[in-house]
Amino acid sequence: MLDLAAELDRWIEEGRDFAVATVVVVGGSAPRGPGAALAVDSEGTVIGSVSGGCVEGAVYDLCLEALRTGQSTRERFGYSDEDAFAVGLTCGGTIDMLIVPVVGPTRAVLASALSAAAGDEPAALARVARGPAELLGRAMLVRPDGSYEGSLGGHPDLDGASAAEARALLEAGRTGTVELSADGSHCPGGLTLLVESNVPPPRMIVFGAVDFAVALTRAGKFLGYHVTVCDARSVFATRDRFPDADEVVVDWPHRYLRGTVTDSRTVLCVLTHDAKFDVPLLKAALRMPAAYIGAMGSRRTHEDRARRLESEGVTERELARLRSPIGLDLGARTPEETALSIAAEIVALRRGGTGVPLTGSNTPIHHDGSVPGRSAAA
Repeated sequence: MLDLAAELDRWIEEGRDFAVATVVVVGGSAPRGPGAALAVDSEGTVIGSVSGGCVEGAVYDLCLEALRTGQSTRERFGYSDEDAFAVGLTCGGTIDMLIVPVVGPTRAVLASALSAAAGDEPAALARVARGPAELLGRAMLVRPDGSYEGSLGGHPDLDGASAAEARALLEAGRTGTVELSADGSHCPGGLTLLVESNVPPPRMIVFGAVDFAVALTRAGKFLGYHVTVCDARSVFATRDRFPDADEVVVDWPHRYLRGTVTDSRTVLCVLTHDAKFDVPLLKAALRMPAAYIGAMGSRRTHEDRARRLESEGVTERELARLRSPIGLDLGARTPEETALSIAAEIVALRRGGTGVPLTGSNTPIHHDGSVPGRSAAA
């Protein structure tokens, strides 16, 4: 539900009563991942999506029912072979949904979670998605330091274990479920927690203030990255040329990279296409944490670049991290087409895709690869 944080935070401030349906688990081919949400207020206003349209009507009714009864429920939706028009996922998958009325003690915790997410504060929202009926939908907000607000069942051991699990997913920037084993003293049968992590957007750093970088910056923002453009030439690295960038930095690329922070979600795109920039920059980049490191240039340029890097002490294992020539083979010519090919390679690597056409292939449409971002599995 944190994907609707801005709107729902406003609903809270306006005093609206509402219920939220959140995707907990998906099976097979399903259009939305865990954490995707749909919310309905007492006037029937609806925001969000949980299935791309397949089961929205039924989920809408379940939210209204939850508002009427004040009770949380869990429902499963799947494809019906008997009736193509029946409520179900025509894509053939299944989704488990948690429907929670935002009332009582839960409202205060969810209000804090929505406020944090709307303000881009890192936090994890843990909710009971499977367990005793009286605990279903109970919520806890967990901060990066391990402190938490709310309770999942009133037992300190259960709350402590839940907070620790949620904090681990928050540190990894992931959204997903956690199974807590049964403990007869406070948790008979065990619990399943849905943990939604809100973390700052991943970084895309584009080196080289060229026309291709203008288009790639636009694509990076579209994909949800915090985009920085860096170039040593002040005449090219300007805010006017890169209005979509979050930052425009005038500095030598390798010096800037060594002085900034990267992590396992960071994307580094080297478009400088000049050995005096590329070699020291890539030497540093290939030894830093990053999800993707790509460099523009022809195959001949790549071979020359690789030889230069090896002479600088870059190992074969480090060099294997480099995606060069950058991008997927789309036959791209224009800066916009090239940016699309780079973005496609980033998404394929991020989601575990193959990059081959889906038509005529037996590859799955949806993959279970690691997903960096605000909600890494969402």
